[in-house]
Amino acid sequence: MKKAARVLVVLMVLVVVGVVAVRLLTPWLDRYGATDAEVAASFPGDELVPNPASFVNRAITIEASPAAIYPWLLQLDAEKAGWYSYDWLETNLLGCPMRNADRIHPEWQDRQVGDVVRMCPGDSGPPPFTVAQLHPDRAMVIGHQENGEWVDLYQFVIEPQADGTSRLILRTRTMMTGGIWDIIHPGVFVMERGLLNGIKARAEALAQAG
Repeated sequence: MKKAARVLVVLMVLVVVGVVAVRLLTPWLDRYGATDAEVAASFPGDELVPNPASFVNRAITIEASPAAIYPWLLQLDAEKAGWYSYDWLETNLLGCPMRNADRIHPEWQDRQVGDVVRMCPGDSGPPPFTVAQLHPDRAMVIGHQENGEWVDLYQFVIEPQADGTSRLILRTRTMMTGGIWDIIHPGVFVMERGLLNGIKARAEALAQAG
């Protein structure tokens, strides 16, 4: 009994430490790689969820032009190019088996406003996103609606730089917070960081190949 009690105490301490660590790290996680100017900037799609309960900006520098980045965004989908993140994690932990593409597929480039973007193949996983806005070589905005109102958004924004590189900003605006959303928040960061790095690697390889 005493051993079981000690194990329980240790587990409780670990949970408390984990919760405190996540709370302390959240401000850093929620603007990973983003500059002050990028966080303050107005981007396509902001007007769809003007007063989000949660506002997250994550960004990365890519050694490529917007034209070498945007096609990778257009084919995001669990049943198409995947999400360019950690496919072993998506398959084994999240139960969303998919294969992340390493080339541009012309047949997946004709994306339109209103199209669905699946996070998991088939009918598994969370509800698919809907494409809200498309701005060629500039931005793709996807999200979910409830009763005709947008309640969350993924805004993929490409900002060309004077040195020939580009900044890819992934901005999240959502009304869904608390409970399960707080629990999965660190995991979402891991997957989104993988997504940004996955796009970076592919776009830079495409740019180098001409």
